[in-house]
Amino acid sequence: MYKISEFVDITGLSKETLRYYAEVKLLEPAYIDPLNNYRYYDDGSYFLAILLVKLRSFGFTIQEMISVMDDKSFANLEKILQQKRNTILLQIDNLTVKLGELDEFLESGKEND
Repeated sequence: MYKISEFVDITGLSKETLRYYAEVKLLEPAYIDPLNNYRYYDDGSYFLAILLVKLRSFGFTIQEMISVMDDKSFANLEKILQQKRNTILLQIDNLTVKLGELDEFLESGKEND
C-alpha cells in the first residue's frame, strides 16, 4: 500500500487531483484509515492512475475518462482510443485549413503595402 504522498511521487498526480478523482469516483483509494482518514493506494490503483494520466495527455475530458473507467473490463478501450484518434485527426485537418486561411489573409495584406 502507498500513502498518498508516495502515490503522488510515483504517478505524477497531485494530491488535489487524487482527491478530485475520488470525489467523482474516477480513482478511489484502496483503503481509507478510519482513525485518521489517510488515503492508501495499491498496485491496482497505480495501474488505473497511469491509465488516467495517459488518457488526460490524449485530451480526454473527465467525463470521457469516467466512461472508460466505468467499463471495468476495458473491452471498449481500443474503440474509444480510435474514436479519440479520429477526433484529433479531424482537429488537425480543421487547424490546417485555418492556418492556410490565416496565411492567405496575411499575404493579401502584404500586397496592399
